[in-house]
Amino acid sequence: MPNAAKYVWVDDGLKDAAQASVPVVNAGLHYGYTVFEGIRCYATDRGPAVLRMEEHVDRLLDSAQIVGFRDLAWDREYLIDAINKTILANKFSACYIRPVIYLDGAMNLVVDSGKPRLLIAVWEWTAFLGKEAKENGIRANIASFTRLHPNIAMTKAKVAGNYVSSILAKTESQRAGFDEAIMLDPQGYVAECTGENLFMARDGKIYTPPRGSILEGITRDSLIILARDLGYKVTEEPISRDQLYIADEVFVCGTAAEVIGLREIDFRIIGSGKAGPITRALQKAFDQLTSGCHARSAEWLSLVTASETVGA
Repeated sequence: MPNAAKYVWVDDGLKDAAQASVPVVNAGLHYGYTVFEGIRCYATDRGPAVLRMEEHVDRLLDSAQIVGFRDLAWDREYLIDAINKTILANKFSACYIRPVIYLDGAMNLVVDSGKPRLLIAVWEWTAFLGKEAKENGIRANIASFTRLHPNIAMTKAKVAGNYVSSILAKTESQRAGFDEAIMLDPQGYVAECTGENLFMARDGKIYTPPRGSILEGITRDSLIILARDLGYKVTEEPISRDQLYIADEVFVCGTAAEVIGLREIDFRIIGSGKAGPITRALQKAFDQLTSGCHARSAEWLSLVTASETVGA
């Protein structure tokens, strides 16, 4: 990490990052029973601002509800303020934010026998898919690992354990010389990448997989709205892998990745072999949004401030 954080949030307040610790025996670590969020803070002319903070915090709480956590000690207001205080304490103008709720104890595999614990970490993080990815696009392949079945795991929650298949898929792809993996759903249709949602464009129209088999990304939702603002039609419908091969453009998005084009899939060049005009238009709109220069910036960017009522 370019600049490590000095402070992290643990349960009810800020702690020195070098001294902070978690129990060795807990279901979050041993069984992946943890929910989390990926959130981004951007530098703007008005100061650091978090993109769609409320939606991210609400999804964290939804994830906790989905996996069965009860009686959490933290509500939306508390979590937003704790996140802001963690950013301010570390004096970051831009950073990645990782709030985590993990299950402490519960080694008997029963949620109610454990205790939910809260961690919030921040760090400086840029170019998740590499420095050249935005300009040149990346290479991907279809993973041999299938996206989780919705009755095997909770696909609408950001659960730590769900990402084991993502790690397996991305590691497999990178060892084979690709940058990213595209995962199919249990029916064989395109679902998403290992940490990003996927779009394709053909004949001036944009298509993206339906919400049933994917994590409903907040960046995905932002791009759909930005694309429609620019006059593009966006349709959610099943996409087969061979439709990707003959698309004019394919691009992915996520909190960490932002907006990145795919120049090649399974050794097939996509479109012109670089980010196409729709991808570039959305990259530009997203950059304007996150720098505070877009019409939707005032709606979607929350300046980092902190109250006196939460934490120490």
